[in-house]
Amino acid sequence: MNGITRNGIGMTSARTRDRLIERLKAEGIKNAAVLERIRAVPRHLFVDEALASRAYEDTALPIGFGQTISQPYIVAAMTGALIEGAPKKLTRVLEIGTGCGYQTAVLAPFVQHVYSVERIAPLLQRARSMLAELRISNVSLRHADGWHGWRSQAPFQGILAAAAPEIVPPELLEQLDDGGRLVIPIGGRGQQMLLRVTRNGDELTREELLPVSFVPFVEGTEA
Repeated sequence: MNGITRNGIGMTSARTRDRLIERLKAEGIKNAAVLERIRAVPRHLFVDEALASRAYEDTALPIGFGQTISQPYIVAAMTGALIEGAPKKLTRVLEIGTGCGYQTAVLAPFVQHVYSVERIAPLLQRARSMLAELRISNVSLRHADGWHGWRSQAPFQGILAAAAPEIVPPELLEQLDDGGRLVIPIGGRGQQMLLRVTRNGDELTREELLPVSFVPFVEGTEA
């Protein structure tokens, strides 16, 4: 864990977190459980110490390797879109793009088990350490190409992707359980749309949720 305390001081304090939650409410985030989880997760621990004072701004921040920690509004919106209307905890959810592990940490209480894939090995190692430090144990991490999902653990009741391909990867749709949802940004830079794709038997229903801006979905892995 970095040198800043888990609870935070100054610009990472509870008061600062409360201001973020009020902003998310004003921007339309309604799920009270998701808001409380955003409040509880120490986002300042998932970024470099030099950026910790900005951790509770509603903005994406760099985490190295050309990647970012997603904007809290987007994390809240994607989590809500995945769990909305679910009668209980989702059993198995696949996350594409572990990154620093922040989205994983927010998602974990709403799922029996999260299977998370990251293509950049140092980011995965960092996320594994932080999730262990926070005692989040219902997560399995894998260094792999997210384009192919995690076939040995499929089917998934939910799939959440934190990078934007031009098209929905076919293997992700194949790994989606009946009644399951895929939440994924689609499109090139400057023209991305967050989609929710729901499987009902052999039929797929697509909903456009909101315009977004994500890093590109890159195939392959990096050591």
